[in-house]
Amino acid sequence: MSERNIRDKEAALRGYVRGLGSLAVAFSAGVDSTFLLKIAHEELGDRCLAVTGRSPAFPAGEREEAGAFCRAEGIRQVFFDTGELEHEIYVSNPKDRCYHCKKIIFSKIKAIAAENGIVHVAEGSNVDDLGDYRPGMRAIDELGILSPLREAGLTKAEIRTLSKEMGLPTWDKPSAACLASRIPYGERITAEKLAMAGGGEALLHELGFRQCRVRVHGHVARIEVPAEEILRLADPAVRAKLVPAFRKLGFLYVTCDLQGYRMGSLNEAIGK
Repeated sequence: MSERNIRDKEAALRGYVRGLGSLAVAFSAGVDSTFLLKIAHEELGDRCLAVTGRSPAFPAGEREEAGAFCRAEGIRQVFFDTGELEHEIYVSNPKDRCYHCKKIIFSKIKAIAAENGIVHVAEGSNVDDLGDYRPGMRAIDELGILSPLREAGLTKAEIRTLSKEMGLPTWDKPSAACLASRIPYGERITAEKLAMAGGGEALLHELGFRQCRVRVHGHVARIEVPAEEILRLADPAVRAKLVPAFRKLGFLYVTCDLQGYRMGSLNEAIGK
């Protein structure tokens, strides 16, 4: 990336956000939404609002990080219950689940923004997100939700670079996605399955696997870690800790995906 290019993009982002006048940011404490929220607060002050969902599909630790960040930065924040598990179209887990989920959640965020006198709502996708299967973006467009990072042409790598310069703790945080993405399309989503995935990943994090996924295939856990860390996952001492812990979570079998971690691996089954 060229220095001039990234500076131009940052300036464009700041100008775009400043011109909105007021903005509610869907804030998950991830790399992108943290960077966007920080920029929005610097440009808009109290006319910036962080909105964070409470959901079984999002690890409690992420929500706690979101709250801690807003308190430290003096940013107004509203928490709300997302309620997607109350909708059959979501729990039935069709291939366009993300569309229905985003429609449910961002409709609530728009209402919260209006109640707080905020005109616009934004989410944190970047230009790299355009290359994957993301039906949720259709809901974003339909609801008129803004995507300032995409508007500015910022890539994930550029966001990490700028975040590091700004001293944001998320600059090198691994990519994350909601826990529903751990359950194959067509398998019903339940709070229990979400807890199994989230609990398994929390255990892996404790063992030092920063980037990982626990895909839930019935009673089978399919663990994804970066290819270079597969041998460490198979270490007898690691397995001795993981297997009984995963069984306590509800898994009967604990497996490793030999292809290693890759974003959206369950999308590989679409059309097959």
